[in-house]
Amino acid sequence: MIVAPKIRGFICTTAHPEGCAQHVAQQIAVVKNRGLIENGPKKVLVIGSSTGYGLSSRIAAAFGSNAATLGIFFERPGEGDRTATAGWYNSAAFEKEAAAAGLYAKSINGDAFSDEVKKETIAAIKADLGKVDLVIYSLASPRRTDPKTGEVYKSVLKPVGESYTNKNLNTTTGVVNEITIEPAEGDDVDQTIAVMGGQDWDLWMDELIAADVLSEGVQTVAYSYIGPEVTWPIYKNGTIGRAKEDLERVQKALDTKLAPLKGKAWVSVNKALVTQASSAIPVVPLYISLLYKAMKAAGSHEDTIEQMDRLLRDRLYNGNPQPDEAGRIRVDDWEMTPEIQAIVGKRWDEVNTENLAELGDFEGYQSSFLRLFGFGLEGVDYSKDTDTSIGVPSLK
Repeated sequence: MIVAPKIRGFICTTAHPEGCAQHVAQQIAVVKNRGLIENGPKKVLVIGSSTGYGLSSRIAAAFGSNAATLGIFFERPGEGDRTATAGWYNSAAFEKEAAAAGLYAKSINGDAFSDEVKKETIAAIKADLGKVDLVIYSLASPRRTDPKTGEVYKSVLKPVGESYTNKNLNTTTGVVNEITIEPAEGDDVDQTIAVMGGQDWDLWMDELIAADVLSEGVQTVAYSYIGPEVTWPIYKNGTIGRAKEDLERVQKALDTKLAPLKGKAWVSVNKALVTQASSAIPVVPLYISLLYKAMKAAGSHEDTIEQMDRLLRDRLYNGNPQPDEAGRIRVDDWEMTPEIQAIVGKRWDEVNTENLAELGDFEGYQSSFLRLFGFGLEGVDYSKDTDTSIGVPSLK
């Protein structure tokens, strides 16, 4: 079938298999061009491995360090005239590229929050890898079912304490308008922490420790974001920020649990980028558009693959992680330079619908969004029929 993007709000309901494969290939090329990561990881578990930072983490480990990778995700294959999800096609392409390079790559498709997937993962590690030396936790989901109680938690993106009004970018129309977001109420904060906080990361690590499938010196990393003050009411100080505080609580607890293995847990604060998760957060798309313009002009712009390669190459495996005062790794450091933030802050005050193209990079934002779903990639003929029933090799 011929596949075109069908966008509904901040989601694209179609994905292009050849475009997703091209996107994966481009990320692999970035990593290979930088050479091997000295003393890098060799057996890696990536929980949430099919899109965004998780996918780029898997690519950086495999093609930067020749690592065997086990990826966990929850994606949908193509069926009839319905395309698969982008993450399905990404994973299929990754496994094909890994096999061509002689690298072990296996995937498990299921609810990573469940006990069943944790057990299946441990069985695969024992059967194929023995032990893993890096565990990457990169799940992004709007809801989570508690594996012990069966309760379903739902996250919300809201400020805490009072309503928040600021500029916003309608990513469908390109209109800069004003948005007011009402504050969290009831158990919104607790629900969001249950979904996006550190509890599931903690459960994963407990299971992996108990099963004795972690190597001595193992490292584990989960991802976070802080951003500038203009986004704090909806992010750092909002419900999602409370969840990220819980992530940092768990990081400290995991340090203690991993001490007998001489292991280390990290929270990595990453740059603001267009991902399926970030696209859903009010205010953030306008900030990203302004940020892209400033960082591209300065020559410091990175996408997820450059970020994850730098995390592994320059922080986790070079003996110099450079933690901040709270013990977090900061690969948002180029974003948060005073020079970049001064430019973005000034333009934030000035931006409107009419001058958005001049002050921001909305075109770059849109392009990045479409690339997440395999559209707009050079070298792909989108007018041709494509096979949407592609399978993930290890799941056949």
